[in-house]
Amino acid sequence: MEELKPNPGKNLVIEVDGKKFARYPVKTKLITPEDTDISLIIGPAVKTHVRKEDIVFISEKAVAITQGRSYPLDKIKTTWLANTLSRYVLKTPVGIGLGSPQTMQLAIDEVGILRILLAAAIGFIGKLVGVRGLFYIIAGDKARSIDGAVPYAIPPYNTHVSKGPVNPGKIAADLAGKIGVAVSIVDANDLGVNILGSSEGVNNKLIAKIIKDNPLGQSDEQTPVGIIRPL
Repeated sequence: MEELKPNPGKNLVIEVDGKKFARYPVKTKLITPEDTDISLIIGPAVKTHVRKEDIVFISEKAVAITQGRSYPLDKIKTTWLANTLSRYVLKTPVGIGLGSPQTMQLAIDEVGILRILLAAAIGFIGKLVGVRGLFYIIAGDKARSIDGAVPYAIPPYNTHVSKGPVNPGKIAADLAGKIGVAVSIVDANDLGVNILGSSEGVNNKLIAKIIKDNPLGQSDEQTPVGIIRPL
């Protein structure tokens, strides 16, 4: 059995609330839209490694790709509104967020023009008084989980934009039934973590703390799935 090791620059073990947990990243094949059943990838990847007490966590982008929700940049037709609003979104070194016309367009498509305009207005007021992040709070999880094209992503996804997955809670529950351990679908980067859906009995707040440093990595690690193990 292949030994699981932490990704470069990441620690294997983290201590949360006085308890220690290992986070094992698991490498898989390159996931493509032709892989329409995520369980056929996750199951074989983790089956020789998981124990009963483990929790498997999966990148939301990997799930979204299998649902056909990853799009080449040149296939996304952007509107004037998307082009305009994206100019005012804070861009960071670890992710573009909705700071490109293409990601903003997908956000508009996902949650609607009115909600995006409301989020933009409240976000602008928040910046005036020194409060950041209100845009994403109002826009919601569907907008927040959209991933932009970044040069350090593994090809071809360095030129793709992805929406969040559909029904992540159901997917997590179905996967848990197939692989025999708890499952969480997570939206994680080097700025923070959002748990999109989990199987029954999972403490989402605890999972977010355990993977707060994004042990799956942010670049070309090709480890879209990981195993959390209490020590």
